[in-house]
Amino acid sequence: MIWEVFRQEKTGRYHTHCGNVHAPDREMAKQFAAIQHGRRKPTNSLWVVPREEIGEIDSEDVAFGGTTDKSYRWATAYNTTGTDASEVVESEDEQATAERQRGDD
Repeated sequence: MIWEVFRQEKTGRYHTHCGNVHAPDREMAKQFAAIQHGRRKPTNSLWVVPREEIGEIDSEDVAFGGTTDKSYRWATAYNTTGTDASEVVESEDEQATAERQRGDD
């Protein structure tokens, strides 16, 4: 039986697929996964899942997000000369002045 292994490097991070192991039952799969996938790299936890239990939904089944162009939401989509953002520069200067007066810097 094939078991897929997902590794989490640090607490709070995503589990990412790192490989699989062949084992007759869950306990053996967990032991093999710890030896093969958790020993050499920093590992917080492993998920060990039977391959048959993993469901797949692909783009033929469902229209996923990201199909429309929303690049206007990202600041990198705009070209500015700096004069366009004069209010931002003024605000940053005011903030820096306020921090100096408080002695925060």
